[in-house]
Amino acid sequence: MSEVLTRPDPASQIGGLIFAVLLVDPDLRIAESNHAAENLIGHSSSRLAGRPLGEVLELLDERVLDRLSEPDAAIVARDIMLRVAGQERRVNVTVSPLSAHPGWRVITLSDAGRGDEGQEKEQDIALGAPSILAHEIKNPLSAIRGAGQLVERKLGPEDRALARMITDEVDRIARLIDRMQALGSTTPEPVAPCNPHEAIRAAIATVRAAGKENVEIREEFDPSLPPVLASRDALEQVLINLISNARDAALDGAEPRIVVSTRFVSGHVFRAIRLGQSVQLPVEITITDNGPGVEPSLRDHIFEPFVTSKKSGQGLGLALVRKLVRDMAGRISHQRDSREGLTHFRIHLPLASEGECK
Repeated sequence: MSEVLTRPDPASQIGGLIFAVLLVDPDLRIAESNHAAENLIGHSSSRLAGRPLGEVLELLDERVLDRLSEPDAAIVARDIMLRVAGQERRVNVTVSPLSAHPGWRVITLSDAGRGDEGQEKEQDIALGAPSILAHEIKNPLSAIRGAGQLVERKLGPEDRALARMITDEVDRIARLIDRMQALGSTTPEPVAPCNPHEAIRAAIATVRAAGKENVEIREEFDPSLPPVLASRDALEQVLINLISNARDAALDGAEPRIVVSTRFVSGHVFRAIRLGQSVQLPVEITITDNGPGVEPSLRDHIFEPFVTSKKSGQGLGLALVRKLVRDMAGRISHQRDSREGLTHFRIHLPLASEGECK
């Protein structure tokens, strides 16, 4: 006789959700919270019980705050700023009034990055066509470059600079096309167990060797972190890009500073899909700089292709970073802490299983 499966009760269902759920009373005090809410806020349910909501979470959107003051108002807000545990992050918020219990409400909070998979797939499709086109463009570019070199040899010294400009511009376009092809690639780098701290130190050494700027780069590592499942080469490239960007951003400050930190966070909050299955992403790598940050109008689009605030930038660096992280089943996010004057780029990666480490 087959075993009868017990249906999970409502408490188990809510406890298993990967987004935060808070039950608040008519005075906006927290009455109940699920496991994901504990991870988001950094306190246990018992410590959160009875505390005012505004003391724990600081919503930075005036419209949501105004609606929250109405006990019967239902709220659905996407991509708003929230400050929790001293850090700013973008979240999606819902507030559901309980009609049978006047004044009581259920609040859900989820990372604003969730639910964007469809948009990212559309961007992948859009990048695939330019990648194919780029392959076709490179052939005539080679012919143009060869013709430019031939002309340069036949011209007099006073005219050779013009011919050299042709070959230089062809080379620049070819490099741009190479980056476009990398974005459109559908073959990810193979992953294997990787020590994240070794990859970080290698990336920092590369950035230091490439620039003479005196920017402090500080390491704040959790030495107990186990290996992650990643491509070592791809992870180093991601870190080189992010640390280089942080260095460039911080240079204008009086005391430019970069902090690269690692820590273990709960996998109940951060998840991704790998080979059709949900995987936890408990290892966090954060690159923080004290520069002025990205222009507010660009902050929601910085991982999109051809979006840049640099005068000489082409807007492909962060798009490639996001692709490489996603190819490793990881996630990357950007937050600006305007109060502290800090910019954070956070990478979340899966752990390598014991079998993979053998």
